[in-house]
Amino acid sequence: MQKMRLNKFISHNTNYSRREADELIKEGKVSINGRVVSDFVEVGEGDKVRISGRFVKLKKDFTVIIYNKQKGELVTKKDDRGRKTIYDNLPDGFSKFVSIGRLDYASEGLLLLTDAPAIATALMESDIERMYYLKVKGEITEEVIAAMREGFFASDATKGAHAKTQIKSMEFKPFLAYSILGSSGGYTKLKVIINEGKNRELRRFFGYFDLEVMDLKRVSFGRVDLGMLKDGKWRYLEPNEYEDLRDFLKQNKVYY
Repeated sequence: MQKMRLNKFISHNTNYSRREADELIKEGKVSINGRVVSDFVEVGEGDKVRISGRFVKLKKDFTVIIYNKQKGELVTKKDDRGRKTIYDNLPDGFSKFVSIGRLDYASEGLLLLTDAPAIATALMESDIERMYYLKVKGEITEEVIAAMREGFFASDATKGAHAKTQIKSMEFKPFLAYSILGSSGGYTKLKVIINEGKNRELRRFFGYFDLEVMDLKRVSFGRVDLGMLKDGKWRYLEPNEYEDLRDFLKQNKVYY
């Protein structure tokens, strides 16, 4: 095990979030090798961490599930406005799973969740391909095609963003691939492949050109795809999908 910060170690190997781990440390409930710690030290190979006297075991196994998110669901544990979340629709056993990236309230499709935060972080920050189907209001001009092909920097990328966003500007990398599937009634349908997952990236990209995204569905993440999974349903990763994931973790030196 590589050295890591104590709060990160706790969140990786228990059901506590990193923020909850911070509170446990502040409250003096965490010890390393029998010594109570109250600051944010690092944990290394052979260190024995206990929370309220209970030994924290290194998590060697992990689980990943695929969920077909529906429109009108939030990717969050709870909502202060009482709106439906994905966890309302998942079995209780997955209540501690974290999502690998997010899909906003109006978006749908493939969402990966795991009980290993280290893996969630590694996948979120990776350049693994993500494929989406979109319907936008308006026409795809040569300017938009050039932007998809070459990428660009937008000093104002707030159209299509959440109203309370703190992120005003954004750099858009070139799309890995795109295909215009057709247009009618003032709307255009596209298939696009990108390899990053910034905050509302596609809504912001098309919003910059005054194209409102009406429908957005993620259908694949790397070699994992929705297939025949119905809306609101979930499944475990298949053995070959786990193999691909373990290869990715090994290549990227991700320890969990």
